[in-house]
Amino acid sequence: MGVTETIADYFGFDEYDTNLSTEAVAGLTTFLAMSYIIVVNPMILAEAIQIDGYDQTQTLQMIAVATILASIVATIVMAFWADRPFGLAPGMGLNAFFAFTVVLGLGVPWEVALAAVFVEGIIFIALTAVGARRYIIELFPEPVKFAVGAGIGVFLLFLGLQEIELVVADPETLVYLGNVATSPVAALSLVGLVLTFILYARGIRGGIVLGILFTAISGWLLTLLGFVAPGELTPEDEYNQITNEGLSGIAEMITTVQYDFTPLIYGFVDGLGMITDEPLVFALVVFTFFFVDFFDTAGTLIGVSQIGGFLDEEGNLPEMERPLMADAVGTTVGAMIGTSTVTTFIESSAGLEEGGRTGFTALVVAGLFALSLLVVPLMGAIPQYATYIALVVVGIIMLQGVADIDWSDPAWLISSGLTITIMPLTASIANGLAAGIMSYPLIKTAVGERADVSLGQWALVVAFIVYYIAYFATDAGMLAF
Repeated sequence: MGVTETIADYFGFDEYDTNLSTEAVAGLTTFLAMSYIIVVNPMILAEAIQIDGYDQTQTLQMIAVATILASIVATIVMAFWADRPFGLAPGMGLNAFFAFTVVLGLGVPWEVALAAVFVEGIIFIALTAVGARRYIIELFPEPVKFAVGAGIGVFLLFLGLQEIELVVADPETLVYLGNVATSPVAALSLVGLVLTFILYARGIRGGIVLGILFTAISGWLLTLLGFVAPGELTPEDEYNQITNEGLSGIAEMITTVQYDFTPLIYGFVDGLGMITDEPLVFALVVFTFFFVDFFDTAGTLIGVSQIGGFLDEEGNLPEMERPLMADAVGTTVGAMIGTSTVTTFIESSAGLEEGGRTGFTALVVAGLFALSLLVVPLMGAIPQYATYIALVVVGIIMLQGVADIDWSDPAWLISSGLTITIMPLTASIANGLAAGIMSYPLIKTAVGERADVSLGQWALVVAFIVYYIAYFATDAGMLAF
């Protein structure tokens, strides 16, 4: 038996009427659709992770390596244990919550935040092993599950538009439209954003990455040609290095790379020793990571499984515990090496549309992530505004989940609407989740449908009430949770 036949037999190609070339193309497609995370995740986490003795470029590179390695581990588990064609990586929205809410908002040290993600991962492994995650998934109100993706999308969309200066602060209206005539970042980002939307609309795989690269390269060229001053579109120190040293400066920037991510590991270890400093706050952070990740993974798994035709007649994914274990392992390992929560990516649907049906698709994704380690040296050359184009595009894509919401049902309308709007308006994913979960049983009762609400859902309402009472009674400050 040859290699091709062995692979086909191991992954069950015949069962899904697929073949090696189809699975390989599907894996490549999925990777191109989700590869923006290699650039975007470090940019987001670097806002919160500051390491003594290392500059921002080195920190970005370290986080990029951690992002890639965590993705490889989780996706390999998905390939061999679950035999599903899903790619995994540190999740969008979850990384924003880590950076902007927990670390920058709450003031929790990034080391402790990594420890919280690690504990969350351990809990997930335990719950998955005993089958409890399936039960909990069935407990959450349906409208909140369908709305959470759109809520995160609007949150990311808002963050991205601010970073590319198309939305700016205003003392009277809070936010206002940025001026592309006076802001080079806004003008160039708008062009890059339009290009990225066009590439996505035409179904060009890797369109988000191409949009990022186009914007970054254009910024460099406009600076080098003298159309804009150094520092407006390109970091002035990098501009000076390249213009003063020519090709040698470019070579130094590319070959000087921080592959050693042990400072992130040391930070994680330090975080484990700090969790007893404020145990209540730590417990709340763990709970929130757990809660947000639970929704994100559950919704994504159901969504991509439906596209792949994996759901049974009752709308459930057979052996769901296996793909759930992949994100649990990925989250645990990722926290240990320095990145935020790992989850299944909705972009896996791109590979499913290309015919991917088995774990070999995931294995190809993992292999391409391994090859992507070669591009880590280029991290420092990509300006932040270019990468935040991805947040805008992904945020828009995530809005498609609203089509599954029954807007004519008051309970769905109110709980979904609150989930989606509270997230960006309070800059907190968890606040949106809480609003949706707490409102659903109340509205159901108000319209005479109390029998549709389970005791578990009422228990969640009570838990949130207790939490908020405990929080506002503490001296934790303005917690964005």
